[in-house]
Amino acid sequence: MGSGKAEAQQAKPGADRAKVWIIPVQGDIGPSLTAFVRREARKALSQGAEYLVFEIDTFGGRVDSALQITSFIMSVKNAKTVAWVHNSEASMGVSWSAGALIALSCAEIYMAPGTSMGAAAPVTVGAGGTTEATGEKTVAAVRSQMAALAERNGHPTGIALAMVDLDVELWEVLVDGEPKALTLNDVERLEKDGASKVERLQIISAPGKLLSLTAGEALRYGLASGLAENREILLASLGVQGSVTEGKPGAADGLVSLLTSGPVQVILILLGLVMIFLEINTPGFGVPGVTAIIAFLLVFGSGALLGRVGSLEIILFIIGIALLAIEIFVTPGFGFMGISGIILIGLSLVFSMQDFVIPRFEWEWTLLGRNALVVFVGLIAAVCGIAAIALFGPKTKLFDRLMLKTAITATAGQDESPTSLNYETLIGKIGIASTTLRPSGFVEIDGEVFDADANGAFIDQGRGVKVTQVRGNRVIVRLV
Repeated sequence: MGSGKAEAQQAKPGADRAKVWIIPVQGDIGPSLTAFVRREARKALSQGAEYLVFEIDTFGGRVDSALQITSFIMSVKNAKTVAWVHNSEASMGVSWSAGALIALSCAEIYMAPGTSMGAAAPVTVGAGGTTEATGEKTVAAVRSQMAALAERNGHPTGIALAMVDLDVELWEVLVDGEPKALTLNDVERLEKDGASKVERLQIISAPGKLLSLTAGEALRYGLASGLAENREILLASLGVQGSVTEGKPGAADGLVSLLTSGPVQVILILLGLVMIFLEINTPGFGVPGVTAIIAFLLVFGSGALLGRVGSLEIILFIIGIALLAIEIFVTPGFGFMGISGIILIGLSLVFSMQDFVIPRFEWEWTLLGRNALVVFVGLIAAVCGIAAIALFGPKTKLFDRLMLKTAITATAGQDESPTSLNYETLIGKIGIASTTLRPSGFVEIDGEVFDADANGAFIDQGRGVKVTQVRGNRVIVRLV
């Protein structure tokens, strides 16, 4: 098998003219890269591309993103898929972990001299940022997928298994004089069968180690179809000539990657919820409301670009906001409506960060935990921010611009002006809350209505209040 594939390195006579589209798979494999690969591949196919070359240079990344990319590559019918592990001054020359999974999903694999492939066992990021091995369920799922990809595309199955499973023992053997890489079970089966002459040469990967192959080893054992140092040699090895188009991630891809990162998501959630609170507590519709809309449009919009947001997430979010509004306007305080609203908002945000609802695999549970942590931190930060604004906002001049400044001190037709009243005389007087204070609203004192603040507290309409302080033309009251 190795010698047959080695012949592919030589330029094939009578090379056909074909459209070749090169799609880079570089850096950390994540949702934004998944969206880029899908978009570029669909664009290439729509323009009649006959070869899709995935230029791989990665240490790996998220399991879910890698599986999505492999599923898409396997679905390509009208073009030949080729993985090329390339090497240059700006590259790392590796296709490890999730990169190996993507390479195995292609019909052919080419590698530049000096590159390597393997070490595809799934890991998670533990406390302190250290990587930890995942459970057997995740390993079993990835192992089955690796074997299925190798089997479908004619790659050595034993190599695929040894790259992902620490328990696999891989041997280099001569089968009727041809070097192959086989698992110990396959070697023993061939020896027992007796139909072929089997000679054990050496252990390639012992139990307890993950397999990684250099370009030369991959060629020798039949994983690589050939060695290609540059694109010209690669095209010659494929036996094609013609136009070559290279897809490149744009600024929009970088922006989506930034917006979907954990820290930015936390900031957007914090900003959106705090701005909703400010909008509810200020008259009309202004800057806080616009800011909240923009923040949540960025959260859900970036998720939608990655194919993770549908009607479910939007409906849950709208219902959650509605329940919060009912809690604030109809049943002041904090009870069932408010808690239910926050839960629904949290669920909508979590679902917008993943493409599944109920986890089936261990890595999906891990991803769910990561997304839930991001949303939880955002919600807690928002609650703390809202509490800080409710307690200290009225004392800060910065928020005066967001509050209603005019006090209603006379009815229509009267000449009395708010500026004609000495507000200091109101301190100590008793009045009635003419609206619900949340914590801002209006109170009636001696038959006149004033703009008031409950200093962070909520006071129901009709309750007695006492003026404790005066700030400009705003009175600060407490519940009597």
